[in-house]
Amino acid sequence: MSELQAFLMLGFRHITDLAAMDHILFLLALAAIYRARDWRRSLWVISAFTAGHSVTLALAVTGAVVLPTALIEFLIPLTIVATCIENLLVADRARAWWGGRYRPVFAGVFGLVHGAGFANYLRSLFVAPIALPLFGFNVGIELGQLVVLALAAGALAGLDRCVGAVAPRARSPLRLRVVAEPLVACACSGASARRRRSRSIPCTRR
Repeated sequence: MSELQAFLMLGFRHITDLAAMDHILFLLALAAIYRARDWRRSLWVISAFTAGHSVTLALAVTGAVVLPTALIEFLIPLTIVATCIENLLVADRARAWWGGRYRPVFAGVFGLVHGAGFANYLRSLFVAPIALPLFGFNVGIELGQLVVLALAAGALAGLDRCVGAVAPRARSPLRLRVVAEPLVACACSGASARRRRSRSIPCTRR
């Protein structure tokens, strides 16, 4: 297996691994408002997330930016909660600010945070030159995100049908509440677990 293939698989496995649930939750939160006919919009949003991811990784791997791990672990759940809140508050996206086309920017900024979430791990794997491994990793991330997005689209389509059968007059906000509330709960519980683990790690003296 070539170096490019190895890092492509690493990126794919990272984004699809259930251990990276915070990234999956964020993707689900981004996808929650879209239906099958909105695939172009969702693809732009997911690609913007990858672009933000790539910028942070490049800066972190080269040592240009060093961010505190505790701060990043605090911010990642906040990105999930903020996305869920935005999903619920913006009822009519056609009348929203900038016609609702701000979401790729929104996703790109939050991608900066998520990219920093595992930059320290990748820094230990990359050796000069870093261009090819970084490219392969980001391609793997993009492919993994497309798989997660496709699965999410299928799950949300099934959820729409169930909601339509139970409450025929219900519209998108009901689906968003069903999806967003568990995401917020998972994000908050994940943040609490991280804080508990950080407090439980004993300090060592040299």
